[in-house]
Amino acid sequence: MLAKRIIPCLDINNGQTVKGIEFENLKNVGDPVELGKFYSDNGADELVFLDITASHEKRKTLADLVKKIARKINIPFTVGGGISSLEDADMILSAGADKISVNSAAINNPELIQQIAEKFGSQFIVLAIDAKFENEKWIVYKNGGRIKTGLELFTWTKQAESLGCGEILFTSMNHDGTKNGFALEPLKWLTENLNIPVIASGGAGSIQDFEEVFKYANVEAALAASVFHYKEIEISKLKQRLDKKNIPVRI
Repeated sequence: MLAKRIIPCLDINNGQTVKGIEFENLKNVGDPVELGKFYSDNGADELVFLDITASHEKRKTLADLVKKIARKINIPFTVGGGISSLEDADMILSAGADKISVNSAAINNPELIQQIAEKFGSQFIVLAIDAKFENEKWIVYKNGGRIKTGLELFTWTKQAESLGCGEILFTSMNHDGTKNGFALEPLKWLTENLNIPVIASGGAGSIQDFEEVFKYANVEAALAASVFHYKEIEISKLKQRLDKKNIPVRI
């Protein structure tokens, strides 16, 4: 059985790592390069860096920052935010990222997923999805959760998989930053109905939340931010606990 992955997420705004609740009230939590190195040295399996205002502000992800991160860490990392073309993807991968994440640009142009997959390989593309539970449906949002789309989570993920997406990063906007646990039911649906890895995001508040999402939803990876940034959960202790619960992890 493949080891489950623990992934700290660093949301980047104006060159600093930030964290909010339900995508609002952002607070600075530190330098992304130094935080990335700390996590790399302390047991994280991967890292995700998201330039959360790039699409909304219609600018590109900071390639120079990607280069600085690549020089400091020795684990795989994914970069997203403002990637809207093959040229953007090439720039970020050439700067040292192991994978790229697309969100709003893929919603605006689904063929972008296929283009990137065909040129670089499916394993290099992660589709990040921000969705909110409204009127008994999971509705997809874009531009950092600012703009509601007509897409429904499950339909969109199936389409993305058919276009060549290699991995799904699903963030529940209802759970983001609340520390009340992951959105287990939609995550379970995704793992049971897709043939590509699913990363859970949004709501981690305790070690038990990680146990539940791995056991109940059977996701391949769990991503969190504030519990790691504020040192409420240490990755080494988290992995030791998961190992004791017979959840396979790299220790």
